[in-house]
Amino acid sequence: MFTGIVQTQAIVDKIQDQPGFRQLQLKVAAPYLTLLEQGASIAINGTCLTVVGFTANDSEGHVSFDVIDETLRLTNLGLLKIGDLVNFERSLTIGKELGGHILSGHIHTTAQIIDINKTENNCAMQLQLPAPFGSYVFSKGFIAIDGISLTVGQLQLNADQSCVFSLHLIPETLAVTNLGKRQCGDWVNIEIDQQSYTIVQSVERMLAERGLIQ
Repeated sequence: MFTGIVQTQAIVDKIQDQPGFRQLQLKVAAPYLTLLEQGASIAINGTCLTVVGFTANDSEGHVSFDVIDETLRLTNLGLLKIGDLVNFERSLTIGKELGGHILSGHIHTTAQIIDINKTENNCAMQLQLPAPFGSYVFSKGFIAIDGISLTVGQLQLNADQSCVFSLHLIPETLAVTNLGKRQCGDWVNIEIDQQSYTIVQSVERMLAERGLIQ
């Protein structure tokens, strides 16, 4: 489990494509690998991945993951190139302060950034979310963008259950995460708030059973 509070950014250091999966090696500051174990879970751009190898010296470390083709299809990890920055969050430790909201690291879909408006102290983004995921997103509700816990701003829901929604990002978020480097046309990973997803699914199922919706 994760919180959506990104701890740092890692750099894509090596990519090896093999039949059915891709191996990613990331370079990250060594303190973020403290007490790490093989088989541990780390969220990379919000995607829960399993550590298959790591090394660290006093200042720098490397960590590797095997990413299966299904994950590459559903997330933006298949679009990564050498030198790209990715968001990095170790799994939740019970007993520590909990910020953000609870995330599983299981990506539902990707959304495209369609507009960015930066000012001195704020950055507003608009994203296009494909159908049918718009029905699970609510203004002022939680959403995870590339593993970052954020609050949805304005929302325009379309008849096909796609939507356009806005985010308002403070300088700290832009500095700590890779959203500060994102451009129009980029694709970001989306994890819908699980509570909202479950409620909507349950209500729709009950209405369908009663013949009120198809």
